[in-house]
Amino acid sequence: MDNENEILEELKKIRVAVEKAPPPVPPKGLWNEFKDFLSSYKVLGLAVAFVLGLYLGALVKALVADFIIPLLGLAIPGMSNLATYAVSVTKQSFVIGDFLVALITFIFVALIVFLIVKVAKKWKID
Repeated sequence: MDNENEILEELKKIRVAVEKAPPPVPPKGLWNEFKDFLSSYKVLGLAVAFVLGLYLGALVKALVADFIIPLLGLAIPGMSNLATYAVSVTKQSFVIGDFLVALITFIFVALIVFLIVKVAKKWKID
């Protein structure tokens, strides 16, 4: 019986150790609430990621427009300037070059972002 009481006491200690601590008291005052908002939603990190994403997109767009599109123009005869490429259907002409450039740019931006995320996960950066 004494052994059972010891086991029950140990189990009670374990239960107390494992129980969740009460949530912290929210800070009072506008400034403290604002700091809590910034830290809990990681707003600064989101803003940095947004700005970097914007410039990464611009960089990749320039890479595609100035390097890859001219290479495609060399590889595909008659498409020296893809941005002005047009398709004629009956008497109507559809300029689809800008769309093609945007599509190719999107594919490359998505690929580069995918590779960056993959490297970040490999380096355990969250």
